[in-house]
Amino acid sequence: MKKLVPFLFFIPILLFGQKQPTVVKPLSNPSSIYLDKPFVQEYHEGFSVDENNDDANNVRAIQPTLDGTIWIATKNGVYHKKANSREWSIAISGENQGPAYDVEIDKDQNIWMATWNGVYRYKLEATEKMDGPKPPIARIAMAKEGIYALGPHGIWQYKDNKWSKKEYKTARSIRTVLSDNKGGLWIGTDVGLYHCNDERTIAYQKNEDLISAYLRGMDFDENGDLWIGGLGGVTIRNLEAKIGEKGPKDGMPNANVNAVVKAPDGKMWVGTAYGITRFVQGEKEYSVRLGRRWLVSDEVRDIAFDQQGNAWIATANGVSAIKNRQMTLAEKADYFYDKLIRRHVREPWIIARSKLVVPGDTTSIEADDDDNDGEFTSNYLAMESFRYATTKNTEAKERARKAFDFLHFLREVTDGDGFFARTIVPVSWDQVHDMNITYNARELAEAIIEDPRQKPVEKRWHVSKDGKWKWKGDTSSDEISGHLFGYYCYYNLVADDKEKRRVADHFSKIMDHLLRNDFNLVDVDGTHTRWGVWSPNRLNHDPDWAPERALNSLELLAFLKFTHHITKKKKYQKEYLRLINEEGYLENAKTLHNTNPAWETYFDIFLSLYMYPTLINYEDDPALKKEYQEHLEQWFNKHKKAKSPMVNFTYNMLTGSAEELDNSIGFLKDTPLDLVDWHIDNGKREDLKVAREPILEDLQTALRPPSEYRTMRWDRNPYVAVTGDPAQEKEPVFWLLPYWMGRYLNLIKAD
Repeated sequence: MKKLVPFLFFIPILLFGQKQPTVVKPLSNPSSIYLDKPFVQEYHEGFSVDENNDDANNVRAIQPTLDGTIWIATKNGVYHKKANSREWSIAISGENQGPAYDVEIDKDQNIWMATWNGVYRYKLEATEKMDGPKPPIARIAMAKEGIYALGPHGIWQYKDNKWSKKEYKTARSIRTVLSDNKGGLWIGTDVGLYHCNDERTIAYQKNEDLISAYLRGMDFDENGDLWIGGLGGVTIRNLEAKIGEKGPKDGMPNANVNAVVKAPDGKMWVGTAYGITRFVQGEKEYSVRLGRRWLVSDEVRDIAFDQQGNAWIATANGVSAIKNRQMTLAEKADYFYDKLIRRHVREPWIIARSKLVVPGDTTSIEADDDDNDGEFTSNYLAMESFRYATTKNTEAKERARKAFDFLHFLREVTDGDGFFARTIVPVSWDQVHDMNITYNARELAEAIIEDPRQKPVEKRWHVSKDGKWKWKGDTSSDEISGHLFGYYCYYNLVADDKEKRRVADHFSKIMDHLLRNDFNLVDVDGTHTRWGVWSPNRLNHDPDWAPERALNSLELLAFLKFTHHITKKKKYQKEYLRLINEEGYLENAKTLHNTNPAWETYFDIFLSLYMYPTLINYEDDPALKKEYQEHLEQWFNKHKKAKSPMVNFTYNMLTGSAEELDNSIGFLKDTPLDLVDWHIDNGKREDLKVAREPILEDLQTALRPPSEYRTMRWDRNPYVAVTGDPAQEKEPVFWLLPYWMGRYLNLIKAD
């Protein structure tokens, strides 16, 4: 099967130049338009309380004050930090420092602390210990009638500057408490729920009362119903009885609930032992926040909200803030573009992911090589082409040319007859991916038994004639496919007549290389590369190449059609028609969307996408064009469930429709700002079922929004259950390319 490679997009294109007809115009009157306006963009900030003290990072409770100060109770004591600071200060020091269990803030912004040796109050910038309640104190509760301190030895109320003990008969294992706003308390314990006031105490412990009697957090929703979280999920009660439940089947990633809090916007945030779920009242949709992209630890202990609506989260290993800001898609595009240019460009103009020497630490960024640098830069070339076609920004035009110069150089640097490299690095680099290796006879036998098509390439890296570069061979079929898309966009949207001639000369040299070698990409060793095979002798007559037959047939037809269109040389059209009429390449291609499941890889979706603009827009024969249009329809109907703006906008461009616009915009909005490829383990989520769909070779879950799966690159399967590599930061072309496609199509209207 074909190796997975990079991300990409497709699109129809407006040809410039007086003698060129217009291939595809932007949609003049689309049936739907998204008017770009501000939306809520979430992002994460993580805080370590004390990197040298695990107990300080073991956070139990959290509260923000009106001035933005954050207070936390930890196993090592109570800490606070000022707004816009990352430094934490201890609130109770000396002999009184020790485990703390809760912090609360009263109406006068005084801080109340439940600790191992009693109740403390921070007032007028001074901390005082309160005499009265017998320690240790587990919880503090704010109520109209006073302040409550609760612990294993009893419950006390502070009113009129004095403490009085309440004779409430509850279990001593008090874990959560909430005022009923009527002079009483709801108290959750290890053995059930209690409602207490001065008249009586009622215990709720039966199965019909609660999912389980082991309780940890609770709050009222907008309807005044009580959400009670604990082992097993959330029980929802009105004043009389249980009226509902929330558990993994409803969207919770873990059934062990530690915190339940109503957010300022009315959403119910449920913190569990494995992440957070946010529920919207009366809706089935939910969202999940887990993993290092969103939380410093997946074990959530407490949640509170500041005046700006930001969520502050106490976890088992520090503090997380899930913040929000208002952004338009245009502002998000500016944000990503700035990151792209500052962090993901290396000489001579290669657009690539970057390495993080310290995983997850974005300050430790370094340049890195990738097998598919050429292909990813081709996606960037397409993006800049759409940006220029939309805005006429001369910077976009110049940068598109620089990207094409690099791709052009990949052929020149090999000093060959049309063969081109995967990537290049300065000759001074002593560390690269896939270093040159030597196979012994046993290793070679192992490789060939594993895959009889195996080509053990011992020398992958070669030094350029001028001694300045190392270039990587064994170039993949995926590379030329990705390059085609970039060339198509550049040729039609950016290139002047001189640049069009450069594109034609460059790509025809590559195609002539294929023609001379029976449609194989032949490396410096005189044999075809591992994946660079389009020959009828292999695709049609070698059973081991059956998995590539459909896609590679489609690819070769597109290569020839593009070359004929830009050079007007009849030999390419002649070979194109011969492959259709004598070798059955169109019939091969028609089986692509109904192939054997074992032969499917996720990235084949986008390798097909690369081909459609050329085949549909450059084909003059009505019968053949109809075949390609039907192929496109099958592709779209099969893959639109992925909710990819690349898939959708490509289809929109080639059909003049506005299909799936809401899903395309949803992706662009929901994509996180964080580009670190954080480890994502959706396989541990109890709300999702692990399966082998839609790709048989991968363990996958149901598709979730992009904020819940791996940092995207279009060669990666977003359904995969367990994935990620925090030692790399991805380039944001995956987002910028569809954004500028949507802008070019007039489906996204920006002021």
